[in-house]
Amino acid sequence: MLISSLSLLICLFFFKTVSGQETVNTGDTLRKGAVKVFLDCHTCDMNYTRQQIPYVNYVRDVREAEVYILVTTQRSGSGGNESTYTFIGQDKFLGMNDTLISNSNPNQTSAEIREKKTDKLKMGLMRYIARTPISEELKISHNARMEKEQVVDKWDNWVFKIQTNPKFRAEKSYSNLTFTNSFDITKITPSIKFELNADQSNNKAVYKNDDGSRREYIRKENKLKNLIVASINDHWSAGVVSLIESSTTANFDLNFEVMPAIEYDIYPYAEATRRQLRILYSTGFQHSNYIDTSINNKVKENLFRQDLRLAYQIQEKWGYVNVSLTGSNYFHDFSKNKLQLSTFISLRIIKGLSLSLNGGVAYVNDQLNLKKGKLTEAERLLRLKEQATNFTVSGGISISYTFGSIYNNVVNPRFGSSGGSGGGGN
Repeated sequence: MLISSLSLLICLFFFKTVSGQETVNTGDTLRKGAVKVFLDCHTCDMNYTRQQIPYVNYVRDVREAEVYILVTTQRSGSGGNESTYTFIGQDKFLGMNDTLISNSNPNQTSAEIREKKTDKLKMGLMRYIARTPISEELKISHNARMEKEQVVDKWDNWVFKIQTNPKFRAEKSYSNLTFTNSFDITKITPSIKFELNADQSNNKAVYKNDDGSRREYIRKENKLKNLIVASINDHWSAGVVSLIESSTTANFDLNFEVMPAIEYDIYPYAEATRRQLRILYSTGFQHSNYIDTSINNKVKENLFRQDLRLAYQIQEKWGYVNVSLTGSNYFHDFSKNKLQLSTFISLRIIKGLSLSLNGGVAYVNDQLNLKKGKLTEAERLLRLKEQATNFTVSGGISISYTFGSIYNNVVNPRFGSSGGSGGGGN
């Protein structure tokens, strides 16, 4: 009883102390007259950003902001990333909009990249800060040693990446060894896009019985995929996708595909980081050699098929939407087809309330590669072989509601953070 009373007194004292400090700290960290900013960036280190840009007020809800900043990222030809910063003025800054772009390369460290991204945010914010009393407290400087240099790319935009990832786990009656390797070659310019991806996976699982016997199960997959795309204009592009693969799960000793394709984006490609509405049509040839005789009594066959894909993507301050609908069929038998719908939606409903939905549904009737006959119990339970199905369904939902102070300026890294260091403005 005495220990419980002492614990309660300590907790009350700690709460009172922290509450008093919080009142002081909150007063110190609210900048009178500063711009209210909502930073929508899922790849930013928010703790670092708040430390380096302390002269604005960060708010948790987009409706409280005077400046909404959307940061979107896409892969660049160098193997790095191109980040687009869209500044949208609200309230007293309504109509004051801007767009800035920053590029990183794979040789830069994460610290260098976050510093560069934060500097770009500083530049974009200056036009808004200049119209507040805070501008009198800031000083703009530059590096006097800056020199103009002509950039010479000795690799001519070619980028190479090699990755290996071995994993091992063992216990008394079970062991698992997995090797995954990949090799990528890319060249991306405004007029052409070239990607070559090689992936290899080998998984070996060993189960030991009490009588000393053991059983081994092996899954192997190898895949080589090549994409070549040529730009035609702001809306049209054409290309070809080729694939060579082998897979014990999919029953492919060798599978080869080549699919010429053409794509039309209703929106200009320059707006791809904000919105896309793409129509992609491809048709081509497929040759398959099977490990085991297929359900159609084939050990190999030549096929022709076509694919049609409609994809819509938009990212705005109210949220994010990504929807795609894909249909395909084989020419020799139109009943051998597949229709798949995939969606991801993230919405800010009202102040503090966010809703995320993801899901997919597919009608499947094109599994020509399935192994003939019944699967063993191990093949079925361990999913060593692809199984017959006429549909797939998946989905999920996430709802979050945040309330309290609209400000989000304070940084306290002690004991880490259960929510991570990155994330957007909320």
